[in-house]
Amino acid sequence: MVANYTYPPVKRIPVFKLLLKRIIDILFSLLLLPLSLPLIILGCLVTWLSSGGPTIFKQKRVGLNGKIFTIYKIRTMVHCPEGYLDHTKRNDSRITKPGLLLRKLKIDELPQVFNVLKGDMSWIGPRPERVDIVEQYNKVSNSYQYRHIVKPGITGLAQVNKPSATPEQNLEKLEYDLYYINHYSVKLDFSILAKTISVVTTMEGL
Repeated sequence: MVANYTYPPVKRIPVFKLLLKRIIDILFSLLLLPLSLPLIILGCLVTWLSSGGPTIFKQKRVGLNGKIFTIYKIRTMVHCPEGYLDHTKRNDSRITKPGLLLRKLKIDELPQVFNVLKGDMSWIGPRPERVDIVEQYNKVSNSYQYRHIVKPGITGLAQVNKPSATPEQNLEKLEYDLYYINHYSVKLDFSILAKTISVVTTMEGL
């Protein structure tokens, strides 16, 4: 890694644009809730039948302005009461067979609809990272902190352009995150959403 890996300054998104983004997040979440809930219930049932243990995975992540929040996902790995410290990698043996399908179809991310309704997340934005990863990359790049001036997203520009990226490629993904903030618009959000649908239908990603 290159120390002090710095990008150009980041522009803050105007308040009225953030307010409009929040309204769209709420309306979109409420619109998709009737579709999301059955898939969440089905995903949880399949997880419980295949490996037992808790079906919802909870983890502390860094959100807007560095605030810590709890993210929700359907568990896709073999249950470990102590939790896993190392990152998920391609062909990870800890991922259950049903969990792999849930990941490919992004169904495991659907409980984050409730994170959006709570106000911790947006539909579109930089993906939230674990506290230890943020601390690590804040030391590597002076610009890493700027990805937290917007709410983290369920999907984002980095995710649709690098769906198979690993945590070790965080600085590459950072470039997309900062581009998103500097060029934010409702049109860009819907463009990312359309590309996300393409990623899901082609089952790209880890």
